[in-house]
Amino acid sequence: MARGVKVAVIGGVFAAMVGGAGYGAYNIVSALNGDGGTGAAGPAPVKSGPPSADEVEETTAKFFAAWEKGQAASAAALTNNDTAAEPLLTAYGTTAHITDVTITPGTASGATVPYTVKAKVVHDGTSKPLTYRSELTVVRGVTTGRALVDWQPSVIHPELRRDDTLVTEESANPPIEAVDRNGTVLTKEKYPSLGPVLDALRDRYGDKAGGTPGVELVVRHADRAVADTPLLTLAKGKPGKLNTTISASAQAAAETAVKKYSQSSVVAVKPSTGEVLAVANHRTDAFNAAFEGTAAPGSTMKIITAAMLIDNGVTSMNGPAPCPDDAVWQGQTFKNLTNMEPNPSATLANSFLRSCNTAFIKLIDEEPLTDESLTTEAETRFGIGKDWKTGIVSVDGKVPAVSGPDRAAGAIGQGQVQMNPLNMASVTATAITGSFRQPYLVSPELDDRQLATAKGLPDSTAAQLKQMMRLTATQGTAATAMRGLGDDIGAKTGSAEVDGQAESNSWFTGFRNDVAAAAMTEEGGHGGDAAGPIVAAVLRTAG
Repeated sequence: MARGVKVAVIGGVFAAMVGGAGYGAYNIVSALNGDGGTGAAGPAPVKSGPPSADEVEETTAKFFAAWEKGQAASAAALTNNDTAAEPLLTAYGTTAHITDVTITPGTASGATVPYTVKAKVVHDGTSKPLTYRSELTVVRGVTTGRALVDWQPSVIHPELRRDDTLVTEESANPPIEAVDRNGTVLTKEKYPSLGPVLDALRDRYGDKAGGTPGVELVVRHADRAVADTPLLTLAKGKPGKLNTTISASAQAAAETAVKKYSQSSVVAVKPSTGEVLAVANHRTDAFNAAFEGTAAPGSTMKIITAAMLIDNGVTSMNGPAPCPDDAVWQGQTFKNLTNMEPNPSATLANSFLRSCNTAFIKLIDEEPLTDESLTTEAETRFGIGKDWKTGIVSVDGKVPAVSGPDRAAGAIGQGQVQMNPLNMASVTATAITGSFRQPYLVSPELDDRQLATAKGLPDSTAAQLKQMMRLTATQGTAATAMRGLGDDIGAKTGSAEVDGQAESNSWFTGFRNDVAAAAMTEEGGHGGDAAGPIVAAVLRTAG
């Protein structure tokens, strides 16, 4: 959006050392710059321990007073990282053109103080009021014992992150009026998790949609691949109309579904075309994990592994895939979920619907499989890693060719395999149609971009995968989550263990008629526990 103004960098080099508020983070910085102040410690004994209520009140009052007066150096000296704080406090009144600042503190909770900022943004004779809330924390300097504001960019505005900037100027990209596939207007107010997506679409297509630019206060992110975040419009531009593939009803269902589970993401696509019908995230950050995430997908990966086994003649849906208690691959032992009964006479369909890990691992050393077989299947059949061009930034998955224990782990969606809900929704779409159609949000005709291609699956393989997913949704691990859904349905569950997490990540992908969806919930447990209900809710509306 906004471009062309020289701006001050927010956060600075020391922000990495003080990224989280708190006493421990301050210890590092105080050793480097003398607690952020300019004077030497006095002869009095250095204070220790948490700041008192009086110190918290005094420090915040002084900091707010200096900030209100535009005294950037004085305000920065009251933080534990004046080197990083001063440029942002300076930019606040210069490149951001924010004036008449009044800060009203709320009731402190320990050393944390909430506050409300009221100000004006003035640019070329146009003035608009600006109001927002944020908070800061007061910490103790180790060497001087002074009470100081623990510096982080969100002290100045809650949308700011490390190395971001604040800018007020005419937008380089006009605003857009994004509409869904039926002409319904899509706004971040009605569909909150679409906010970053709409910003990204404006950044990429604003100059192609026929609008005219306005004047805005924006957060310009350090990562230029991330679109500016508008904070205030001073002069409205004329929005251009941008057609998207989103379905407003599916998007509404996705928004509601992810809100029930923290750190969740979901994507729905139309298998017959590749059009993205919904994308939603419920996270503590603004990261579009639905499109850009990179995480092990757990047993949802068994869709691709099963396709590899069938395409290479190792087994078939009704062929043997014994399910023992454990399987050893090159010195590493793999087990099934707790309480899963072994089945030495299981078919591939039975091991798939029960999500038996050992069955798949036992088969991956069969002829003619090699270290490259799973990679080849993922890329050439399912389009994974083929440089998808969806219309915004997206990650198209990773299934590297590996040897050793990671080869076995990859077959069950662990090891070095990386996916996101967009990838797994596409995998399901390919599995049930036999054709890879690269997902997209905006028609490639708008900017003449070339969509990725892959040869897809033989008809027989697709038919077997679709039937095994049907059985999983009606008789297997996905049956509880998919209960009550009519018509043609299928699914696959997954849970992915992550080092350092008490619970596994929950994964689930499924289809209903001509809709495929996939979801992931961090630390959500088994696939049917969290991700399953999200997918089912979207399929119920969109299917």
